[in-house]
This record gives sequence, structure tokens and C-alpha cells, in this order.
Amino acid sequence: MTSNSTHNSLLHWSSFRLKLVYEGLGIGVITGLIVVLYRFLLEQSGVLLIRLYDFLTAKPVLLPLWVGVLILIGYIVGLLVKHDPMISGSGIPQVEGVLLRKLSMTWWKVIIGKFIGGVLAIGAGLSMGREGPSVQLGAAVGQGFSKVLKRIKIEEKYLITSGASAGLAAAFSAPLAGVMFALEEVHKNFSPLILLPALSAALSADFVTSEFFGLKPVLNFGNLHDFPLRYYLFIVILGIVIGVLGVAFNVTLLKTQDLYAGQRWLPKRFWIIFPLLVSIVLGFFLPQVLGGGNDLISALITKGNFTLELLVILILAKFFFTMICYGSGAPGGIFLPLLAIGAIIGNIYGLAVVNIFQINNMYVNNFIILAMAGYFTAVVRAPITGTILITEMTGSFTHLLSLSVVCITAYIVADFLGSKPIYESLLEKFLHKEGHHKIIGNEKTKSILEFAVCMGSMLDGKQIKEIKWPAHCLLVSVKRGEEEIIPKGDTVIYPGDYLVVLTNDDKVSKINDAFNPLVGSCEL
Repeated sequence: MTSNSTHNSLLHWSSFRLKLVYEGLGIGVITGLIVVLYRFLLEQSGVLLIRLYDFLTAKPVLLPLWVGVLILIGYIVGLLVKHDPMISGSGIPQVEGVLLRKLSMTWWKVIIGKFIGGVLAIGAGLSMGREGPSVQLGAAVGQGFSKVLKRIKIEEKYLITSGASAGLAAAFSAPLAGVMFALEEVHKNFSPLILLPALSAALSADFVTSEFFGLKPVLNFGNLHDFPLRYYLFIVILGIVIGVLGVAFNVTLLKTQDLYAGQRWLPKRFWIIFPLLVSIVLGFFLPQVLGGGNDLISALITKGNFTLELLVILILAKFFFTMICYGSGAPGGIFLPLLAIGAIIGNIYGLAVVNIFQINNMYVNNFIILAMAGYFTAVVRAPITGTILITEMTGSFTHLLSLSVVCITAYIVADFLGSKPIYESLLEKFLHKEGHHKIIGNEKTKSILEFAVCMGSMLDGKQIKEIKWPAHCLLVSVKRGEEEIIPKGDTVIYPGDYLVVLTNDDKVSKINDAFNPLVGSCEL
């Protein structure tokens, strides 16, 4: 009996829960080691880059040599992206596409290409973050773990998710945010089968990261004060502003990709050279906008002496430079850049509130972290992840209420304006470019899928016999809490149930598309 048979898939489904925890621990350790090296190289590159521009300022005669180096770096990274388009951009949309079985990924190619391409591109000064590549590196580790040990498809899906969770946890030293991101953004449901391995992987990855970088939070916000309740109206207004600006971020990012794709004079493999050349000008006049933005956020908090004019210049430069960098297809994420942009918005807003309403300026830093969380939520549309991420990054748990308020407000505004989550939009663009007509999987291989039934969906309160089920699939069981129900015609489906479905591997993508309207959306 083959490992991919129907019998083996069903038998494995009921016995591998605890096994996933152990595998998640192993994936987390491996991912943690890779991301630690990735973070270290990027941090050292950032330090060297600042010194390099100081050196070039003193000896401008050597500038042509640096221009040549950047052109060479851009060409090398362009060739890497051309060889494997899966390493382009953030990597998070690609991971979601793999889990939906709409894209295929070769794990070792992604690890090598994403690692080298990300270090070269971000290390050379592009305004891109380490978190997207870290998530994809972790997902590739999870897939490699599955391939090497010859796991079945359903197990591979959870191992990829575990690796993605570990990648984000290691990138920001934020294990809870890594788990929540896997649940809220990647899978968009809170299945215990996702939670267990994802949590194991995130914790082990964070343990490895802490051994190298210490237990201190990524951002030092030691001078934060409790935000008075009487000022919460300012938080709501900030959430509205952030929601509108988050929509502008999404629209501009997608339009920039269209501009790159629409031009014909520059071949795609040379696209990355353009933002690298732009970085030279910024390196001399605005070095703060180079790289992901971690140092910029820290400077806003620790120094706090930026003038309003400089903040406006910084936000415009950081915003448009991020658009140029990401539109080129360079390997790098948008988490850190958008957090940096959000921090600048919060700083500007805080100074405006202080000057107009004469409140104490010690609350400006509060507005900075609130704007970071709200901007993340407006762009990514993951409010719980945004709240937890900023909490873990700052090491302060006394601001959960204010963070939650600004995140919910920003989410509502972005939703009202009709903005789609950025990773969902990027995945659609990627599928359009690469061709969604490709069939992923083998018709002789069986796959088990799990769908969460949401309140108000088409299945809510219906009997199984009343539903027109998609073709090429079999409803195997209905999981309700700890109870597993064998489905019959008169079995009623309730919100919160998990439907376990068996199908052929090559039909997974179509079954996912067919079930999504039935089970509804469980997003906030």
C-alpha cells in the first residue's frame, strides 16, 4: 500500500497530532539557526553601509567603484529572481499560494536563492524587511523536512505553516506574533492542528534566537507612559488617519508593480539595479531611509529631536523608496518598512496633538507605537497579529487596550474603503504573472483538507443532505470541539465546526476555491 493511498491518509490523520509538535520543534530549531545568520549578516551589512557612505563622503573619487558594485549586485539578484520567481518580493504571498496548492515551491532553491538574494539586496541598502524572507525561509525548511522524511501532503501543509511561524518569530523575537500570524493571516482560521505545531516551532525558534541576540526586545521603548483614558479620542482619530494612509500604501504598492511591468525599455533582470542606484543618492542625504527601518524607529524613540519638516521629508522618502524597491521584485519584505512609516506618521501626529491641544509631550512615543500597530493592521488586515507583534517587539504589556483600539479602528476604516489585505492582492498578482492555469499535484495522490465553518455562512445550520457539495471530494468527518462526528445526511453543521474533506491532490486548488464561499470568512 503506497504512502499516499486513501487508507494511509485517513489513518495518518487520526494519529499525527502529537507527532506534529515534535516535528515543529525540530523545524523551529533549524529555522532559528538560518534566520539568526540572516539577521546577523543584515545587521552587519547595515553598519558597514553607513561607514561606507561616510567614507565615500570623504573620498568621492571612489564613488564610481561603488556604483559598479551596486550594478553587479542588482544584476546577480535579478538573475536569481529570474531563475526562480518564487524568491521575489516578500515571500509571504508565495507561501500562502503553496498552502492553497496554487503554486509549487522547491524548498532548497528557495532557501539558497532567498538567503543570498535578500542579504545582497537589503544589505546594499534597499528599503525592505527581513521578516518576509524569514517567513519564506522557515516555510521552505518545513517543506524540506517533509520531503526528506517523506511525509504525506496533509502533514506537509502543517509543517510549512510551522516553519513560517518560526520564521516570523525568529525575525522579530516574537513567538506569539509568529503563531498568531500563521493562524490569522496565513490560514485565516484557528484550528488546533495549526496551533500546536506552529507554537512549538515558534517557541523553539525564539529560544535559538534568544541564545544569539539575548532576551531584550527588538525595539527599546523603555520610556513609555500609561496613556490616560481621557485622551482615547485622539487614538480613535489616529486609527482613522492610519486606516486611510494604509489603504494608500496598498494602492501605491500595487500600482508601482504595474508601472514596472508596463515599461518595455528595461528587461526584468535589470529592474533591481534601479532602486539600488536610487539608494546612492539617499545614502548621502537621507541614510535613515536605507534598509528595513529598525534603526530609524529606534532613533525616533531614543533621540526624539526630529523636526516636523525632517519627519515629513523622511516619510515621503521612506514611502516612495519602499515602493520602488518592492516593485522591482527584489527579495525582501514590507513588515519593517511599513512599521517604520507608521512610526513616522505617529511621530508627526503626536507632535501635532501636543502643539494644538497642549498635552504632555511625553505621550509622543505612545502615538509612535500605536501608529505602528494601526498601520500594520490597515495594510495587512491582521489586527490581533499587529497588537501582539508590537507588544512583543516593545516588551511592554501595559498598552494592550490602546493598541487594540487603534488596530480595530484602522481595520474598520480600511475595510470601509474597500481595501483588500496586501498579501492577498500580491498573491493574485503573482498568480496572474506566473499563470494560474498550472495544475499542482498528482491525481493518484490523496489529500485531506480542513475547513472552518463560520457564522452566517452558507453551511450554517444546514443538514449535509441539503447542501450541494463540490465534485471530486468526500466529506470524511465533522470535528466539533473534541468530538469527531461521522457525517450522515441529517447531520447539522454549526459555526465553529471543522469539515475534513478527502480529495485527489491535483484537485486541491479547485476544492479550496469551491469551499471558501460555502464555509464563509471568519476574519474580523
